[in-house]
Amino acid sequence: MRKGEKSTQGTMANDDETNTIPIKYAKNWLESAAKGQKGSEFDGQALQNLYSIHVQKGFIQCNFIVPKSLSDRDGNWHVGAIASLIDLVGASAVYTANGSINVSVDFNISYFSTVKVQDEVEIEARVLGQKGNLSSSTVVIKNKGNGDLVAVGKQWMSAYDLNLKSKM
Repeated sequence: MRKGEKSTQGTMANDDETNTIPIKYAKNWLESAAKGQKGSEFDGQALQNLYSIHVQKGFIQCNFIVPKSLSDRDGNWHVGAIASLIDLVGASAVYTANGSINVSVDFNISYFSTVKVQDEVEIEARVLGQKGNLSSSTVVIKNKGNGDLVAVGKQWMSAYDLNLKSKM
């Protein structure tokens, strides 16, 4: 370790850019929501086995083990649970890029293969671009065991102003 560097030993990932507030907040929120400590009960269910979270500006990479509670009757990861995870991780990636709360205004998912309970997947979320209050992100999920593409989610999000007053 060079002079002036801090040790990151013992953290979930060695993040290069954790010195910005939106990046720290997004990582903390995802880690806490995965443990059921932040967000709604629904968020905690969708993220319950999320781990090894790496966060940079406009980028999130993490892993997930599919729990039985998120499976369909055939023992596959339920498509609704996949959609929830894509929305939450994609929104967190957008937050790292613009530092504001966002709402989905367009959401599209393509499903390519199934994943069984206890299989592990890797997730990568990227912010593709921003224009005004709109941000575009993509989330790619791959089966870690065989490399198969599981799903690709694309979403447009709009910054949400918590202080916005109704004109009605």
